[in-house]
Amino acid sequence: MTSLNPTPDGVLLVDKAEGMTSHDVVALVRRRLGIKKVGHCGTLDPIATGLLLLTLGRGTKIQDLLMSEDKEYVGTFVLGVTTSTQDRQGEVTEQRPVPALDENEIRAAFEKFRGDFYQMPPMVSAKKHGGVPLYKLARQGKVVEREPRLVHVYRYTIDRITLPEIDFSVVCSKGFYVRTYVHDIGEVLGCGAHLKSLRRTKSGRFDVAQAISVDHIKNASREEILSRLLTLPEVSRMRGA
Repeated sequence: MTSLNPTPDGVLLVDKAEGMTSHDVVALVRRRLGIKKVGHCGTLDPIATGLLLLTLGRGTKIQDLLMSEDKEYVGTFVLGVTTSTQDRQGEVTEQRPVPALDENEIRAAFEKFRGDFYQMPPMVSAKKHGGVPLYKLARQGKVVEREPRLVHVYRYTIDRITLPEIDFSVVCSKGFYVRTYVHDIGEVLGCGAHLKSLRRTKSGRFDVAQAISVDHIKNASREEILSRLLTLPEVSRMRGA
C-alpha cells in the first residue's frame, strides 16, 4: 500500500523562534507534514533565533555537508557578569566591575579571536562525551575533560558599544561556540561576559531572509510549507556544487 504522504526530499529553511530547542522545530515540522525523516543542521540554543536548516527525506544524506559550512551570527553580550552556561540562561557565577573601556581596547580583545584559534567546548553543549551530550552531564553536576577544538573567525564587526552591552556580528567556521567566544573576550577585557541574545543570519549560501517562520509553519497548510522546500538540485545549485 502506498503512503498518501510520500516523504518529500529537500531542505527547509526555518527562522527559529526564541525559547525553542532545535529538536522542538524538527518535531513541529514532522507533525505538520506527517513525516518522520526530518533532521537539522547545526544546533541553535533555546535563547538563539534565526536560521535553522532542516533536511527532509533524502536531504538527510547531505546533512554533514551542510553542517560543515560557515555561519554568520549577530548578537549582544553583557560585560561584568559570567554565568554557568556562558549565556543569560545560566546561574551567575561571578560579578566584576566593568572598567571604562574604549573602542580600541574592545577591538584589541576581539582581534585576539580572529583567524585560527582553539576554543574549549562549554559543558552546556550538545557535544558528546562517551556518547552522552555534555549538557546532560552538566545537569548532573559533572564536569568532564574536553578537548579544545580548532575554530576560525573570518571576520567580525563591533556594531554598538553601550557599556556594559556590546552588539557584534561574527562569521565563523563550523563547530564554533558564540557563547564561548563572548566568554573569552570578557576574560581578555578583565571583567567577564555572557551572551544576552543571538541570531544566526547565514549558513553557507543560505540566508535567514529566505526562511519560513515558526508561526507560519504552525498556521500554514502542508502544501504551503512544502512550497517553501528547496529541492536537492536547487540546494546543489545554491551551494555552487
